[in-house]
Amino acid sequence: MSLSREQIAQRVAQEIKDGFYVNLGIGIPTLVANYIPSDIEIMLQSENGLLGMGGFPEEADLDADLINAGKQTVTAVDGAAFFSSADSFAMIRGGHVDLTVLGAFEVDQTGSIASWMIPGKLIKGMGGAMDLVAGAQNIIVTMTHANKRGESKILPECTLPLTGVACVKKVITDLAYMEIRDGAFHLLERAPGVTVEEIINLTDGELVVDGDIPEMSFNSQNGGS
Repeated sequence: MSLSREQIAQRVAQEIKDGFYVNLGIGIPTLVANYIPSDIEIMLQSENGLLGMGGFPEEADLDADLINAGKQTVTAVDGAAFFSSADSFAMIRGGHVDLTVLGAFEVDQTGSIASWMIPGKLIKGMGGAMDLVAGAQNIIVTMTHANKRGESKILPECTLPLTGVACVKKVITDLAYMEIRDGAFHLLERAPGVTVEEIINLTDGELVVDGDIPEMSFNSQNGGS
């Protein structure tokens, strides 16, 4: 059984460490804000000019002027700061973001990512993704393992226009948690109920499977599976 978007976000949240400055991209990554472990303190940064972003608001707390880079309404934690997008990108380009979580159309076994354009389709532009993959110290990609046609998005080499080259460290899909190193995907965990064979069959890139692969676990403070 593949993971839901929320479960992918829960698993990503377990990778966030105390004291991190984190940028969450559009799509599944924005959901991560709702699953930050309660026993750590971090700062979420949004490239439209917010440091100290909280989770999505309840209706009673909704402020239409308080939005993230994807124009979704958000909350702000105590001590949050607001500033221009120029200052925000100075933070990103200066290497002050510990972790970036991005969605993607494709990722390949070298760690390159294609996340902004499908030829022939209307797009809004790259946004801050190119700066984020160049400036962040660690990058995790969240995505479905295959597209709607059942074709793998985990590839030997990306076919779509690249956002960044050899920059992605980890990939968490609806089927698997993989680390990219030594020119290959290394399978670390599998979604509950998903077999290693299913993951192998939907992975076009080189996949290293070393020993027994455990199922992902979801602790209580991040929500259950």
